Amino acid sequence: MMIEKNRWDGMMNGINTFLIRNPVLVFFVLVFVISWSAVCLLAGTGGFPINQDRAMVMGMAILLGPSMACIILTGTVSGRYGFRDLLSRLLKWRAGVHWYAATLLIAPISTVAVLLLLTLYSSEFRPNILLSSDKPALLISGIMGGLIVGLFEELGWTGFAVPRLRRVHSIIGTGVITGVIWGAWHFPLFWEAGSFHSPFPFVLLIVRLFSWLPPYRILMVWMVDHTESLFLAILMHLSLVATLIVLDPAVTDEKLVVFILARAVVLWIIAGLVVLTGRKATS
Repeated sequence: MMIEKNRWDGMMNGINTFLIRNPVLVFFVLVFVISWSAVCLLAGTGGFPINQDRAMVMGMAILLGPSMACIILTGTVSGRYGFRDLLSRLLKWRAGVHWYAATLLIAPISTVAVLLLLTLYSSEFRPNILLSSDKPALLISGIMGGLIVGLFEELGWTGFAVPRLRRVHSIIGTGVITGVIWGAWHFPLFWEAGSFHSPFPFVLLIVRLFSWLPPYRILMVWMVDHTESLFLAILMHLSLVATLIVLDPAVTDEKLVVFILARAVVLWIIAGLVVLTGRKATS
């Protein structure tokens, strides 16, 4: 009995040591396990890819990963102090007007700029809201959806992973790491029937997941680095989701790839400029 107890204590000590030394790695693994398990459970016999009728339910289910992983690991790794720090950053709303402007306007302004440019190529690149028969409802759904998604996701990405990554990585490094994982995490939601059957649908999948999410995450890390506000990170994510719902054009196939890549280029340029400007200001 004593030998078994010693083995159990040794195993638990080893697990605790691994958690303390590798909290971000464990967080990312736990996020995928929780999120994808929830999605697979709801997918049931219908399986993948997800049809449009179940997309919203699956989208809500996948949100469980970042938030639950944050709560579990914050309690395990940092205890009460970790929860107090998390709450403090969540309630930290005081910041300059310019930070609120950056938080709320980067996503819509960059998207409008891309749409204006692409209308020279095709008139199909029009904001979704111009085609909507119920514009107020579209705006409300964008804001409410953004609030829910931003809260559940950023509780984990910005609440847990980003500050720990910043201890050893630059703003760009932290943004790229988190952004690539953020993109991969979305995979079940963007997997379509033909994604692995021919080159173009596969390219579309890769472009959706990895071309523009990393630069936007770099911008989020840059903002949080200066404000230390989880609240503003949630608002910046809200702005992104609302922009996707309200402004993104209803284009498909090659035009969709062109739009996504154009947005990626604009966001990479903005991310590069703000990081470069910040370096010059501190040098």
